[in-house]
Amino acid sequence: MRSIPSALQAKLDSGVTTLCRCWIVTRRDGVNQGFTDHDDDVLLGAVICRAGTGLDGSEVTAKHGMAVDTSDMSGALSDDTLNEDDLAAGLYDSASVELWLADWSEPALRVLLAKGTLGEVKRDGTAFVAELRGLSRVLGEERGRLYTTICGADLGDGKCRIDLTSPSYRGSGTVVAMTASSSFTAGGLETFADGWFTAGKLTFTSGANAGLAMEVKAHRNAGSVVIDLWQTMPQPVAPGDGFTVTAGCDKRLATCHDRFDNIVNFRGFPHIPGNDFVLRYPVAGEPGNDGSSLQT
Repeated sequence: MRSIPSALQAKLDSGVTTLCRCWIVTRRDGVNQGFTDHDDDVLLGAVICRAGTGLDGSEVTAKHGMAVDTSDMSGALSDDTLNEDDLAAGLYDSASVELWLADWSEPALRVLLAKGTLGEVKRDGTAFVAELRGLSRVLGEERGRLYTTICGADLGDGKCRIDLTSPSYRGSGTVVAMTASSSFTAGGLETFADGWFTAGKLTFTSGANAGLAMEVKAHRNAGSVVIDLWQTMPQPVAPGDGFTVTAGCDKRLATCHDRFDNIVNFRGFPHIPGNDFVLRYPVAGEPGNDGSSLQT
């Protein structure tokens, strides 16, 4: 149930035409940005909702039951609005969004229409379309511990307890040459075994992507060290760029035991029966199907 200020309700009843929509986006790094479809900037609290961005929004769709409410906002990519580099760097992933209906002649008269998070963002040249997902999306996320054969912890977290600052699990190197947009040969990692950093995390310490991280798709050490990343970095990677990289884990029991000697902190259930066991049926000739288990 929305609470509409009486003064705003009076204007709504009179058919006033001084209304506009304002979006306030709070990024993961705490930066607040405001946008409006009005032709002049609108001040909502301490946030200036900028005009002239070409921003527009679809109708807010409210669904019955547990379905996720959605709407869209579209506009132009620019340094003053949604910056393409920040978007590619993931700073807007799961950013919180508030949609307000405000009287631009008296911004204190406003009502919150919807609140949610930024979902999928599609880009087409210098334009973007961003999906706004309602708060009910949280109810569809997994919570609690799952019973799976693989480990439920992430390497190096409080449950795993592996120290990723140890020189055994952490390496530093530099880019020698690019072999593809997301693949390069590296120097400084020659002493690490083939595949040691597969599924690990690589963080650039210098160059255009300094401070940004990406998961390692594959690490190969066969004469020369080659690193494949899962995605292309937001900025071009160049020879000489420095990075640090941490060991990877496929979360299997054997890997936990053989590579990390950390079986005491393994958070999976490797002996839990799987679907194959549940769907099995007796087959003549297989061990255990000759009735021997009934003999005393």
